Amino acid sequence: MGLQEKLQTKLAKAFDGKLADAVSAFAGTYQGAGVYDPVTEETTAVTVTYTGRGVLAKYETRRIDNINILSGDLQLVALTNEVTDRPAEGHTVTVTDLADRTKSVSYLVKGVQVDPASATYQIQLRR
Repeated sequence: MGLQEKLQTKLAKAFDGKLADAVSAFAGTYQGAGVYDPVTEETTAVTVTYTGRGVLAKYETRRIDNINILSGDLQLVALTNEVTDRPAEGHTVTVTDLADRTKSVSYLVKGVQVDPASATYQIQLRR
């Protein structure tokens, strides 16, 4: 068992167990490839949707520099093997609100990082 598989197995177990209250399902969307017709100003692009689950959290105060990370930004940590497509900057992610767990909120993806073992995505979200 490699490091990636081991991390994903342990994190999935934590997502189902100790972290279950903090885990949120999310959906990401973006415009897929298509052809733009400048005459009719229409495109054949369709919206692509992917899903996953992860833990949503605020950034630590010391990491907020108001340039790259703003005070309202959130971080979503998701397992790479549970996300059905690769998140990228410019996508929209809809997830349960941190303050009111009965509402869903949409965020713009500002950045995506993958840990060295490629086990998790750290997705920076901005409203």
